[in-house]
Amino acid sequence: MSIILVRHGETPLNVARTLQPADTLLSTTGQAQAEAVAKRLAGLQLAGIVSSDLPRALSTAQAIAAATGLPVSTTALLHERNFGDLRGKPYDTLGFNPLTMSEAPPGGESAAEFDARVAQAFAHIVALRAALPGSLAVVTHGLVIRALLANHLSSAASVPLKVGNTSVTIVAAHAPHGVELLDCTRHLVDSMQHKAGSLSGG
Repeated sequence: MSIILVRHGETPLNVARTLQPADTLLSTTGQAQAEAVAKRLAGLQLAGIVSSDLPRALSTAQAIAAATGLPVSTTALLHERNFGDLRGKPYDTLGFNPLTMSEAPPGGESAAEFDARVAQAFAHIVALRAALPGSLAVVTHGLVIRALLANHLSSAASVPLKVGNTSVTIVAAHAPHGVELLDCTRHLVDSMQHKAGSLSGG
């Protein structure tokens, strides 16, 4: 049994390449993506769902819950990196890459603070999975998944520059937590496909 990482569905601000306030909701396409990944995960042996409680992730997790009959637990440890006063600003007008900045933006998290929180999130995920008789779905955000891949998981593949909306990454439950499937969106068809120019993170 495995840990299954799922990025949330598309939001209007992903497509508009805007750093997202905490209350950002899924777009119509994002909701359809959430239902598609839910249908895919319903065919697996899920025993639990844990999610970021930010609405874009929680709505995705709730679609999985509806398809599987499982409850959703939430934790703020799985939140996207907090970009503070930069949230709501168009990425392409900033003149720098906030997704890779090491310092904390005003009112936000530094890269070190974010990485420390993701480490706590990973410990929480591993403990939850160990208490279950089957796989655990973890619904979170693009930069969280990239940080997990970079710092906590074992993979022969490089960390993807972008993580697709509702992409599925399957990880072994036990150390060294090998990656068995990386950033897979085969459940998305036609208009549901991840838009190439969308922001992946933020």
